[in-house]
Amino acid sequence: MRNDLVQESWDRIDAWLREHAPRTFATLRPPAEHEEIAAAEEELGVIFPPDLVASLLRHNGALDGAEAFRFSTHDRLLGTSEIVEDTRWMRDIAEDLDDLDEEEAATYWIDGYLKFGSYEVTADGLTIDCRRGRNSYGAIGRFFDETGTDFGRADSLGGYLKELADQLESGQAGGAVTFNGRLFWEWVMPPGPDWGSDDDPLPGPAEQLPELDLSCSPADVLHVGSLDSLEELGALLALLPREQVAEAARKQLRRVAVETGLNKYPEVKSALDALERGEAPPHPEQAGPLALRLRSVIVQADTHRDSPRRWAAEKMVHGIWGSPYRSVCESASIRGRLIVQWRADLHADLGNPPLPPIPDDHFWGTLRNPAIDSSRHAAQYGQGQG
Repeated sequence: MRNDLVQESWDRIDAWLREHAPRTFATLRPPAEHEEIAAAEEELGVIFPPDLVASLLRHNGALDGAEAFRFSTHDRLLGTSEIVEDTRWMRDIAEDLDDLDEEEAATYWIDGYLKFGSYEVTADGLTIDCRRGRNSYGAIGRFFDETGTDFGRADSLGGYLKELADQLESGQAGGAVTFNGRLFWEWVMPPGPDWGSDDDPLPGPAEQLPELDLSCSPADVLHVGSLDSLEELGALLALLPREQVAEAARKQLRRVAVETGLNKYPEVKSALDALERGEAPPHPEQAGPLALRLRSVIVQADTHRDSPRRWAAEKMVHGIWGSPYRSVCESASIRGRLIVQWRADLHADLGNPPLPPIPDDHFWGTLRNPAIDSSRHAAQYGQGQG
């Protein structure tokens, strides 16, 4: 019965990925061999729960990389050899923790656990209980580097895969977002109550308010790391003409203003209207109307615990007077907490041109865009070719 649930769930997951995220589907590996699974069990000294065996006989993990299939916890599905490698590593970590008492050690990591999904950036990942004879045999948990292993996510891998299939089929409501043939798991901050009014009076110049960073300039150079985090969209931004990026930056800034409530303030709306007409507003002073409005909003946003509006107020100056490349990156960072389809919006604002491959060190090392600092990559790439 459980094996049937594993197969039915993978049927649903595979079908959804084929239709909506074919590049992610392509990273799922072919089935493992029975002999490979038996060798892994012998090496680790455990018996894999039937659901884990059934899953490995369907997909022996997922290929590593940016396009990899990942669970909603952002953990990549591991294959048999990776399960062995990561589990042995976790055992080594647990052995080195001499400061844990017996009770703490039991909730951190024990030899009866296996790791079948890896977050990879840290030691975090999905775990399965392989202690036979216990009610928890086959249960799904997750290891956190800071706190240890937390079970209770599902009674079995089949049940966990069924929940995953349900999430995928729910689409964006379940956190599943697709872009450029890839699956992303996105959750946004719930909207809070609106506050502020378009006729809120401006504070006086002498009022004690946090100052804005007014040192930005359109000629500022952006470090390549900010674009690299945007993957293929970052590569696209680096290749497009500056004016096309500037047009997208203006559109993105308006989206941020509308979505965070900044657009209601006449000083902000007027500045963005001027940008869209091709008019560069005069550079602000701390006591100017626009700067006073943004400084006041920062204080009010702290009172209302409205982080997005605070971030938007802080970055608005960069968007109006700074580098369009930096502005796009900052807008994407803010919108990624508010809107699940922010990637598609950015692509549309750039004109929906064909997307390049996900950039690697070679791409950044050979990039020649004076607005982007890729010198470190260029130096490393050049040395690598020597």
